[in-house]
Amino acid sequence: MATIRFHALKEVLSRKPVEFKNPYSKSSDYYSSNVFNLKIMREYMTPDAYKVVVAAIETGKKIDRNMADSIAASMKAWASSRGVTHYTHWFQPLTGSTAEKHDAFFEPTMDGQAIERFDGGQLVQQEPDASSFPNGGIRNTFEARGYTAWDPTSPAFIMGSTLCIPTVFVSYTGEALDNKTPLLRALQAIDEAATEVCRYFDKRVNKVVATLGWEQEYFLVDTAMYNARPDLVLSGRTLLGQAPAKGQQLDDHYFGSIPERVMSFMRELEFESHKLGIPVKTRHNEVAPGQFELAPIFEETNVAVDHNSLLMDLLEKIARRHNMRVLLHEKPFANVNGSGKHNNWSLATDTGVNLLSPGKTPKSNLQFLTFFVNTIKAVKEHDNLLRAAIASAGNDHRLGANEAPPAIISVFIGSQLTEVLEELSKLESGKLSPEKKTDLKLNVVGKIPEILLDNTDRNRTSPFAFTGNKFEFRAVGSSANCASPMTILNTIMAKQLRLFKAEVDQLIADGMKKDDAIFNVLKTYINDSKAILFEGDGYSEDWVVEAAKRGLENVKTTPQALDFYVSDKAVALFQELEIMSSVEVHARHEIMLEEYFKKIQIESRVLGDIAGNHIVPTAIRYQNLLIENVQRLKDILEGEVFNKVAKEQLDMITEISERVSTIISEKESMIDARRRINKYEDTREKAIAYCDEVRPYMDRIRYQVDKLELLIDDELWPLPKYREMLFVK
Repeated sequence: MATIRFHALKEVLSRKPVEFKNPYSKSSDYYSSNVFNLKIMREYMTPDAYKVVVAAIETGKKIDRNMADSIAASMKAWASSRGVTHYTHWFQPLTGSTAEKHDAFFEPTMDGQAIERFDGGQLVQQEPDASSFPNGGIRNTFEARGYTAWDPTSPAFIMGSTLCIPTVFVSYTGEALDNKTPLLRALQAIDEAATEVCRYFDKRVNKVVATLGWEQEYFLVDTAMYNARPDLVLSGRTLLGQAPAKGQQLDDHYFGSIPERVMSFMRELEFESHKLGIPVKTRHNEVAPGQFELAPIFEETNVAVDHNSLLMDLLEKIARRHNMRVLLHEKPFANVNGSGKHNNWSLATDTGVNLLSPGKTPKSNLQFLTFFVNTIKAVKEHDNLLRAAIASAGNDHRLGANEAPPAIISVFIGSQLTEVLEELSKLESGKLSPEKKTDLKLNVVGKIPEILLDNTDRNRTSPFAFTGNKFEFRAVGSSANCASPMTILNTIMAKQLRLFKAEVDQLIADGMKKDDAIFNVLKTYINDSKAILFEGDGYSEDWVVEAAKRGLENVKTTPQALDFYVSDKAVALFQELEIMSSVEVHARHEIMLEEYFKKIQIESRVLGDIAGNHIVPTAIRYQNLLIENVQRLKDILEGEVFNKVAKEQLDMITEISERVSTIISEKESMIDARRRINKYEDTREKAIAYCDEVRPYMDRIRYQVDKLELLIDDELWPLPKYREMLFVK
């Protein structure tokens, strides 16, 4: 048996579950124990300092230096009482992951002693050496200066012996170099726009927050199997591998009994998550073998985004403790379900109302319809920008395959709500008669709660679906930072609500009553947005044809999808709402393109190495065994007897030889293509070339390798197979 694979299998078979015992009887005993939340603030801060922090969280009011010193002292006192020795500004650079640089509270004094120091200046701002982070041309590499600044709306927390302070990250000249800064700007924009519209219905509303409930899918593989697969280690996905005889065909893994090893891992993951205030609540097996999911209760979007980034770190750390590795790639295994991160989005007022959930009165239902229809209209107007928000090398493999939504952006609302909108779309323009208004409110709007109560329609092929009291953006990839799709979704919604408010106000100024004006504008939006609504099978070829007729784009690859990000329309939108400047938008476009082609570049190099140094030698070794056996048969058999007995082996020798020759030829051609493309100066041109020219070589090489896996003696095959990696026990 191949040495590496043999040792990996032997190690897996000897595994015993790493037992985890929660020392507490219930989650409420330790929930948020590692978070500097409002409850802890009350205990450690002066009343004045506490009021200042609350004002900063609720209204964005700036904190002066003297008060920052007081807050920092309180934060350090709490952290020190928990055994903390270091602090860090925890931020989210444009790498897609998180970053941190730890500094000790410890400082030596002139008399040879030491003190513990942490003041307001260290809390509020730091200057990390940031030259190696992606910047998209915003600054030169030698210009290392970048600033992290405290975000008080997301509470500080403890990881190990370090106090982590969530921060934004900006350049010396003020441009955002992170994912959090544009998100915070978008959340402010949606707050202002939605609050203004809410006051048509309730004058008491002073604030609207966007909420997010993410659902995180992931795969688990044994550490030994992971380490024996260079492609998993270096690219996060398997670049070759024949599908097992049994995969997900029977749907028996979905919601099935959770394996003992995985359950122990999940218990520890939930324990550590709860200590950090991450409200994870749901866990289950997903569709594919080895695939799982967890989901929290929804939170305010900024905090939810931070919590998901933290969660992805926790997944990796805790999986290692249980002798497993977590795979967050969108498609780590071919021909089985990919992994997404469904973003459940809604809007909530400071009066406790979910704006995407109907109420008990026609007035509250009209409010629901207002935000419901405006969301559909926003997606219709900016569907291409939403497509750009989910574009990545990993998601290109997932979209449209094995239960993931297609690359065509559409909205699913269910047949019953479709009928409601159809009824509203038939309204005659202008002022409504008392009879018509009563009929609308009682017989159309008034029935919405009953409709939603029994509305169990669900469409897994829809990228953007209404699910009762929220919209579910299902096309986000599992490894993605939620900040990017949430920034764009809240930006387009803020823009749409501004337009709605302006149109309604104009009709009111022209003498129309408020309800009439709202109904008239909504009717126009419904008719304008019909092309984006789709209730059918998103996987069907009929939908591809129909979508084209409707004018909906079907952009399947990242380089082309990212063009929408820097379109004149998108740049103008970001600038108008002050989410990002043109420089910031184009910098992100450059970074995303560069990340795309570098990932394919790495994958192609890894595949070439595996094919050339693992697969081809193994195939030749097996071929030589067959040749030796045939030669021996020829020594003892003659004529037709030999031809009959040896025919299959001779055919196998020929097939192996042909496949090996093809692999070597395609590998060399792929290397030549890379060398040529790497000379391109333009990042977009390079990304498109890697997509169009290098990826096809990878597909062809994989095809040949996977066919060899079926031919070659199992004991000789060098790498763990799908059947050995997918079924975690």
